[in-house]
Amino acid sequence: MLENRQLIMHLMGKAGFGATPDELDQYVLKGYDGVVEYILNPIIPNILPEDIIHRYHVDIAESRLPTPTAARWMYRLVTTDSPLEEKIALFWHGLFASNFADVQQMTMLYEQVDMFRNLGLGSFKDLLLELSKDTAMSQMLDNIDNHADAINENWGRELLELFSMGIGNYTEDDVKEASRAFTGWTRDNLEYTPFWPYGRVAWHHKFDGNDHDYNQKTFLGETGEFDGEQIVGIIVKQKATAEFICTRLYQYFCSDQIDSDGKLTINEMMDTYFKSGYEIRSVLRTLFKLEYFKSEKCRSSKVKSPIELVVGTVRISEAYSKPTLAIKDLVDQATFMGQTLFQPPSVEGWHEGVEWIDSGTLIERVNFASSEISDLEKPGVKKLISRIKGEISNSVSNKDLLDKCSEIIGCDLSDNTRGFLLNSIENSPNNNQKLDEQIAQILGFIAATKEYQLV
Repeated sequence: MLENRQLIMHLMGKAGFGATPDELDQYVLKGYDGVVEYILNPIIPNILPEDIIHRYHVDIAESRLPTPTAARWMYRLVTTDSPLEEKIALFWHGLFASNFADVQQMTMLYEQVDMFRNLGLGSFKDLLLELSKDTAMSQMLDNIDNHADAINENWGRELLELFSMGIGNYTEDDVKEASRAFTGWTRDNLEYTPFWPYGRVAWHHKFDGNDHDYNQKTFLGETGEFDGEQIVGIIVKQKATAEFICTRLYQYFCSDQIDSDGKLTINEMMDTYFKSGYEIRSVLRTLFKLEYFKSEKCRSSKVKSPIELVVGTVRISEAYSKPTLAIKDLVDQATFMGQTLFQPPSVEGWHEGVEWIDSGTLIERVNFASSEISDLEKPGVKKLISRIKGEISNSVSNKDLLDKCSEIIGCDLSDNTRGFLLNSIENSPNNNQKLDEQIAQILGFIAATKEYQLV
């Protein structure tokens, strides 16, 4: 049972933002395969309903500032009961990067993320097609300026280079032909809602047939009078596309580095990609059920992004279960660590893995996590301490107490780290209050380790 519990904790760290002991109690009852299906098929996220937000904050529909909308998403990340739904949205947000600096309107960006939630586990073809119509992306990559008599290659190029196939798998002619196929794919306000003075809240995709190039095109070896939908259909059936997207999913949900076993894993994911009709849910199911994913080799193999670190930590502390201005502080904390929601540095997204860590960001990460998890006033910390005390004896050694604390928050400490921490822990106290303080101190120590930075 303990092994199964640790395995599920491992899964939830990779596929979500970790799990509290209470959540794990429920997950263990489902079994590992049951949890895989549960998170792959989210039903009710149990978040603050969007209609309530719009009812009491009507101005959010014309949001011109990034922070309130970033805080809105942060609150959902912290409170959702469907963590993979948000994790996959974060994945696509980093891969299909759009930012506030180029779009200058948060409603479009939030709608884009909502599209990632709704389609992110489904068919990659459907997702790529919807992305091609997305108003934020159309502005970000200039497809609104792509005309039959004057093509703009920006969208066509990034669609192939950054979003689906990667450099070396297409030619410059393919870029031009794809761009021709997406001419006339533009946007418009609703018919009776002019732009000014009411703003851009009603933007939607529009196909302008008078501005589309209907002539014959040759793309990736196929010839026809292609439009954008047919271009997407050709892209998703390429082996290069399968390798590109499965590699990115592997690096996001499994490991930053790809060894020989990782390459075999990616090949199995690619097989599923084609057999399932390009369904991301099926690809992830294959990954999560492989023995390699469950093995020790795949544990602590990925550096947490700032969002993963912040969200995972506060979900443990349970200090943000209700709407509060402090949610904005969490957005700021992630920013100090190098990641701001809705503001990736470029269309390439964030540079991940070990590049998340430098001398400045590491201090921010350690200070935040250690402070949050050692705070005796946080409701989740109180629960952790109560649970730990209920599972140890009165004469517990410092070593056993450290092991219990690391086990309860799912952090596998190396022998070197364990030895260093043991030298820092005070001797066992002789009263209940002091024991609470000691456990909180140990939790804070663990959150300051290199192991806590990994998942």
